[in-house]
Amino acid sequence: MISMRITTRLPVILTLAIALSGCNALSRLANVGAEPPLTTIQNPTLQASYRPVSMPMPAPKPVERNANSLWRTGARAFFKDQRASDVGDILTVVVDLDDEATLNNATTRTRTANEDGSLNAFLGYESSLSRLLPEAINPGNLLDIDSQSDSTGSGQIARDEDIELKIAAVISQVLPNGNLVIHGRQEFRVNFEARELQIAGIIRPEDISSTNTIVYEKIAEARISYGGRGQISDLQQPRYGQQVIDILFPF
Repeated sequence: MISMRITTRLPVILTLAIALSGCNALSRLANVGAEPPLTTIQNPTLQASYRPVSMPMPAPKPVERNANSLWRTGARAFFKDQRASDVGDILTVVVDLDDEATLNNATTRTRTANEDGSLNAFLGYESSLSRLLPEAINPGNLLDIDSQSDSTGSGQIARDEDIELKIAAVISQVLPNGNLVIHGRQEFRVNFEARELQIAGIIRPEDISSTNTIVYEKIAEARISYGGRGQISDLQQPRYGQQVIDILFPF
């Protein structure tokens, strides 16, 4: 019954995959010989995939105000704090990642088992075993089982990442405790390859430096993406037919 369901659904899955890949193929054919288009600047809160951030919050605290004073608590300038603090303000995110890790793992397992059994004498009834079994048997060799299992596994992970970049981000939300939600996106095109950099996360206003910058390790729930699209990116990806086969092929 399960195999019949799989057989019935397989043509539907293949048809859907071909239709989706066909839409992508038509889009790519329309841009043959042209540079990959850059997307327009959009409000991240109006996108279909946007979801407001909801985090555990402490009880709200009253805002401290210094009466008859030009100086404000936390200000870095005498007359005005130049740091981003409200929705729509811009700040610079500095990403300086230098990470290296190496992991080796090896496992070897061997197991051998032998089982022998015989019934040469059993109150004289050993000769009557042929009545219980369809064919004549040898009471001296009733059971003989051999089992052997070998397993060898090895794995190695080597990672070396070195990323240095800066990106401007916009405050899109101010949380009840004063933390800020930021979103940043940049695109640049070189010849026929478009590169896209995105960053999002939650920051504390006090972590913003006097130069209106913040380092990436102080961003909570950080999401940093750096990728591209164009001729080089297409060559680095397998064809859609091969990707479908890799997904559906069970072996």
